[in-house]
Amino acid sequence: MKAGFVNIFGLPNAGKSTLLNALMEEKLAIVSPKVQTTRHRIKGILTTERYQLVFSDTPGIITPRYKLHEKMMEAVRSALEDADLALLLVDGRDDWQAAHAIFESLQLKVPAVVLFNKIDLLPKEKIEEGVAFFSKASYAREVIILSALSGIPRKKLINALLAYIPDADPYFNAEDISDLQTRFFVSELIRETLYSLTQDELPYHTAVSVREYREKKELTRITADIVVQRETQKVILIGEGGTMIKKIGTAARKSIESFIGQKVYLELFVKVKPKWRDNELYLKEYGY
Repeated sequence: MKAGFVNIFGLPNAGKSTLLNALMEEKLAIVSPKVQTTRHRIKGILTTERYQLVFSDTPGIITPRYKLHEKMMEAVRSALEDADLALLLVDGRDDWQAAHAIFESLQLKVPAVVLFNKIDLLPKEKIEEGVAFFSKASYAREVIILSALSGIPRKKLINALLAYIPDADPYFNAEDISDLQTRFFVSELIRETLYSLTQDELPYHTAVSVREYREKKELTRITADIVVQRETQKVILIGEGGTMIKKIGTAARKSIESFIGQKVYLELFVKVKPKWRDNELYLKEYGY
């Protein structure tokens, strides 16, 4: 039996969440074209008779501008500490030198595999150049090309990763797919809806807190707060005559029902908490 932690690192929007979902064949991490969507470290536990791989999606590596960013980078640091294998994901269209500098700065003490992503959007010559570039890096044991969005060679990739995983007993029960509670994923699905339906910087000013999660036989009742920093943001989220908050609620409810496999009654409230992203108490309350 092999068991180990396979932690995914990269710049914002490299495709880390899409990769985690593809490896797990489950939607555990929310996905958005907007950068810095992932704020937490999200573990996906994949168990078979031969192995248990604990994948971690981590926030994109950035220079912190406020306390929320600092918490996000703490999640990256914690993933560095327990990794058995690092997956260094790079968007093939990005600045390779910038990604290389970030990967070097991690000062990895474990084997690392570079995943050269989004090859479906690159010409063959560019892919070959990218593989050659990262193959020279001292941290890279190997470079694997893939497209997380259009489909990864899942079994082939997992078999390649197993070469770096130690023999060990499983860390989690075989039926677990994550170490996080359902209410966490509910809050993330609501937040994903905000990234999808609201514009510009607004999603970055919002947090979601699930106040009530009551699961009954035929209906799950959920009450959640959407937290913003200013009254003007609250007005936008509610919309004229409550049209926007209804739209958000309907879309989020459908996502949650699909995730938990049960009918949901979802109630959303918008609350203003000035400068919550820099307030230690608020960040703790909202799970950061």
